[in-house]
Amino acid sequence: MQIIAIDAMGGDYGSAPIIEGTLQALNEREFKALLVGKKDVISSQVPLKFKDSIEIIEADDVIEMTDAATDALKRKESSIYKAVELVRNKQANAVVSAGHSGATMSLATLRIGRIKGVSRPAIATLMPTATSGKYSLVLDVGANVDSKALHLFEFGVMGEAYVRDVLGISYPKVGLLSNGEETSKGNEITKEAYKMLKNLPSFVGNIEGNNIFDGSVDVVVCDGFVGNILLKTSEGVADSISKIIKKNVRKSPLAITGAILMRKVFKILKKQVDYAEYGGAPLMGINGCAIISHGKSNAKAVKNAIFQAINFSNSNINKDIEEILKELKDDISSQKE
Repeated sequence: MQIIAIDAMGGDYGSAPIIEGTLQALNEREFKALLVGKKDVISSQVPLKFKDSIEIIEADDVIEMTDAATDALKRKESSIYKAVELVRNKQANAVVSAGHSGATMSLATLRIGRIKGVSRPAIATLMPTATSGKYSLVLDVGANVDSKALHLFEFGVMGEAYVRDVLGISYPKVGLLSNGEETSKGNEITKEAYKMLKNLPSFVGNIEGNNIFDGSVDVVVCDGFVGNILLKTSEGVADSISKIIKKNVRKSPLAITGAILMRKVFKILKKQVDYAEYGGAPLMGINGCAIISHGKSNAKAVKNAIFQAINFSNSNINKDIEEILKELKDDISSQKE
């Protein structure tokens, strides 16, 4: 049975949606939850029937969104520090937090450590595609704003391992985000990364922005600067389209009728673009599992983040990443000799 450490105090809306999401997850899956935070706040929200499935770990400090991520290492009584330490000390298999993402990332990297062969961890997130039920995994979306070619190569390996081991896609396709499909396109870093990624059998070459959403690839590789802009832009576009549709529907009785008839379609669309459906973004490359959830996560998002942590921990992904990186880096080295 998996043991999941959950930062119960992180998030924009306090402990309520985090605890509710944990309870919903326990109703659907069997695992042990370690809720980390202020004991008096947490215990008042946990029904007695969950006493065997939940353990409360006292932490009287909370790292707020306005605090500097660099302070996280000093604040050893904070809920996120203690939650990460549970994974470091093998008392938990994974940590889930909707709190300060920078603090979570820094602590997970420095306290849990990296997988052997990984230069830098990457944050990966699922993006909806036009293909029903299919997502593309984009990494990095914010952990590294200045990436080298080697880092992009490692992101490709980690992304492929994730969609294969965790999402169950047997033959994933990996693409390198560039300004054109031709091998001549890209900057110096992506061109060098292309040469390295060619050693990955699943690599299909350069892709453009539209390919992220058309379902043609399973993994999209980019640096954190580009990836974070992509992520925020996509969220903004989805929100804007929703507002435009609602605004224009109200202007016409015919449009209102059409909207009523299209309710099922709109419901499916909303589900596809809702971050709560997948819960959070795994920090790839650490020697454990950390799921970074949106600060505005509701109970459903927290529940799905926990499920993602369980699926990740039940897989052999970290071992596979280490072995594949070693094999491919040896091949790349021998090619240069």
